[in-house]
Amino acid sequence: MLTASVVIYNSPKKDIQTVVTCVENSAVKTVYVVDNASNDTLKEFVQGLSKKVVYIQGQGNVGHGAGHNIAIKKTIENGAAYHVVINPDIQFEGGTLEKLTEFMDANPNAGLVMPKIMSLDGELQYLCKLIPTPFDLIFKRFLPTKMTQKRMHKFQLKFTDYNAVMNVPYLSGCFMFFRTSVLKDAGLFDERFFLYPEDIDITRRIHEKYETLFYPSVEIMHAHAAASYVSVKMLKIHIVNMIRYFNKWGWFFDKKRRNANRQVLKKLNFHTPKTS
Repeated sequence: MLTASVVIYNSPKKDIQTVVTCVENSAVKTVYVVDNASNDTLKEFVQGLSKKVVYIQGQGNVGHGAGHNIAIKKTIENGAAYHVVINPDIQFEGGTLEKLTEFMDANPNAGLVMPKIMSLDGELQYLCKLIPTPFDLIFKRFLPTKMTQKRMHKFQLKFTDYNAVMNVPYLSGCFMFFRTSVLKDAGLFDERFFLYPEDIDITRRIHEKYETLFYPSVEIMHAHAAASYVSVKMLKIHIVNMIRYFNKWGWFFDKKRRNANRQVLKKLNFHTPKTS
C-alpha cells in the first residue's frame, strides 16, 4: 500500500488542486492533506477534491516536518509499505508513483528515493547534495556567485550530470518517497526544525543505515519559490533553523559528515579540477 501527505499553509487553491489531482490519478490509497493554518477555511475545498483525501486540521503552524509526521504516524498505523511526502507546488504525470514503487520493490535496501526534479520551464533542479557545511548553507548566501561556483558544483554533484542512479546523503524535501519500515527504524522528521533543514537531517539519518537514492528515470515538476531569498522573514527562519541543525550535528567538526561525503565523492569518481 502507498500513501501520501501534503502539508499546506494558506497555500493557493490552484496548487492544492493540481497536486491532489496528480495523486488521485495514481496508486496512492490515501492522501493526507495536513493544514497548518490556524483555521479550517480550506477544509471543505480540500475534502471536495477527491475521495482519497483525508483532511487533517493541524495544531497551528507547527512546521513542515511536524505536519508530515502527523500523516506518517497514521500511515505506519495503517501498515502502508511506502509513503511519499509531497510539496503543494509539485506536479507529475500518471505512472510516476507506480514506477517509483517498482524501483523500491527492486531495491530492498533503499529507504528513500527521489526522482529527477525539473522546473516548470524544463530546467533541471540540482537537488542531490553532499551533507552541507555551515559555508554551504549559511555563509555562501552572502558571497558573490563567482566565489562559490566551484564549491557549489561539487556540493550539488553537478559533475555527475544527474544521469545515473546515485546513493546521495542529502535529498530534497520537496518530494521524498519513503519505505515506512525504514522510517520506523531511523525515525520521523525532527520537529525541532520548523522549516528547511528537516530534509537534510532525515536523509542523512536514513543514509547511515540504508540507501538514499536518486532515480533519474522518473521526472516530476517543481515550481520552486526560494522564499528565503526574497523574504526577510523567511531568511530569518532559514538561518535560525540552520543554527539548530548545526548545533545538533556539529559545525566545523562533524566526522560523520566528512566520512559520508568522502565515500560519496569516491564512488562518483569526483576529481578536484587542476588549477592552471
